[in-house]
Amino acid sequence: MNENPLVVHMFPCLSDNYGYLIHDPESGMTATIDTPDADEICRQLIKQDWQLSHILNTHHHSDHVGGNQQLKQQTGCEVIGPRADASRIPGIDVQFADGDIFQFGRFSATIYDTPGHTRGHIAYHFFDAHVAFVGDTLFALGCGRLFEGTPAQMWNSLQKIMRWDDETLIYCAHEYTQANARFAISIEPENEQLQQRIEWIDQQRKQSLPTVPSTLGTEKATNPFLRPDSEKIQASIGVKGSLVEVFARTRELKDQFRG
Repeated sequence: MNENPLVVHMFPCLSDNYGYLIHDPESGMTATIDTPDADEICRQLIKQDWQLSHILNTHHHSDHVGGNQQLKQQTGCEVIGPRADASRIPGIDVQFADGDIFQFGRFSATIYDTPGHTRGHIAYHFFDAHVAFVGDTLFALGCGRLFEGTPAQMWNSLQKIMRWDDETLIYCAHEYTQANARFAISIEPENEQLQQRIEWIDQQRKQSLPTVPSTLGTEKATNPFLRPDSEKIQASIGVKGSLVEVFARTRELKDQFRG
C-alpha cells in the first residue's frame, strides 16, 4: 500500500456545494477542485498548512469558478480547465481535453470531456488512486441538469464514467443525495440495494454528515441515470426504446419531480 496516498480534504461551502483540496505529500502540490468559495478555500488551506499550486476547474458555472481570480491573485496558482469552454473559465492558464493527462506530483489524472450539463464540462480521473472528481456530471443517485447539452451527450458522458473501476471514489460537487434518493425510489421501488442505501443516507443527513463520496459500483447498482437498461425502470417510466430515450425520459421526470 502506498504510504503517501493522494490526500483528499473535503469541506462544505455555500449552500450545498462541497469544496475539495487534494494534496500530494511528497511534492507538496495542492489543488482545489473548482473554486466555489475562495475565502473558505483559503481558510482550509491555512488549516491544513498547504500552499495552493493549482485550480482544477470542471465547468464554467459561478459556483465552480467564482473564486478563480481571487485565489490566483493571492497564491499565483495555475488555473486548469476545459478547452471546450476556455473562454468562460476566469484566469485559465492550461486547457485540457478528452484523453489529456494532468501530472500532479506522483499522481496522474486522465481528463474526460463530459458535456451535457454544460457544453465544456470535464472530469478528472486519478486512476491509480481510484479517485475521480466529476463536477456536476454525475451526482450520488443523480446527474446534472441538461442546461447546454442533449440527452445523447450526457448519456455518452456517463458511459465514459461507467467504464472506470467499480471501486473508484466518485466526488461530486453537491449534497443533493437525499432529494435524488426520493426520485430514484419512486421509479425503482423494488431495488433492495437502493432501499438500503436510502436508510444510510437518511441516517447520515440526520447527523449533518456527508453522503459523498460514493463508489462507482454503488452508483451503477442504485443510480437510475446509470440504469436505463433496467427493465423495471423502463416499465416504471413507460419507455422501452433506446437507452438514450430511456435516459432522456428519466431526466425529464426528475426535472418535474416534486416528491
